[in-house]
Amino acid sequence: MNKYLPIMLDVGGRRVMVIGGGTVAERKAIPLLEAGAELVIISPSLSGTLSAMAGDGRLEWISRPYAPGDLQGAVLVYAASDDRAVNEAVAGEARLLGLPVNVASHAEAGTFITPGVLRRGRLTVAVSTSGAGPSAAAEITQRIAGLLGEEYEPYLDFLHELRTVIKRLEPAAEVRARLLQRLGQLEVLDEMRQGTFIPWTPEKIESWVACNREA
Repeated sequence: MNKYLPIMLDVGGRRVMVIGGGTVAERKAIPLLEAGAELVIISPSLSGTLSAMAGDGRLEWISRPYAPGDLQGAVLVYAASDDRAVNEAVAGEARLLGLPVNVASHAEAGTFITPGVLRRGRLTVAVSTSGAGPSAAAEITQRIAGLLGEEYEPYLDFLHELRTVIKRLEPAAEVRARLLQRLGQLEVLDEMRQGTFIPWTPEKIESWVACNREA
């Protein structure tokens, strides 16, 4: 069994290549666009959804089959053609260039796989079965979605706001660490679940920081 390294990759504004234009390529493309990638698709044809996205300028479409040399300038590659031989050729070029490549037709030919993903604002949960079964990963992701409700999005925004203020107001690393630890002990998440949370004003945030500086 291959053991994969979980990683969150910033592809914002970076060139990502998808070879193939069908429904599989569509599934790969949508999260890439959500992550801000500069997406280029090489395929003689596109699905209706991808065609609409190309028409809106959300992605670049090169209307022809894949050819060696097409991966130059990319940081990430998806071989999502319905032709296994094409996918293997893409994977081979990617390996020669040292580029991470995902192969949709047979994952073992690539160097990374795509997990099931649950998003709650700043929260991202990735679920992988190491290739055992996409349907199992999807089911597990749905179960986790039931545990992590929509309240996590405003909760993490709240934590981020307070963390930013703490870092701005407190120069001492030891005190910052203590404040951040106490921040995690607040019952704000439960209040948000119950609908009783009242947003903190800037004055309340600074007052909380001042009151919790001491050990």
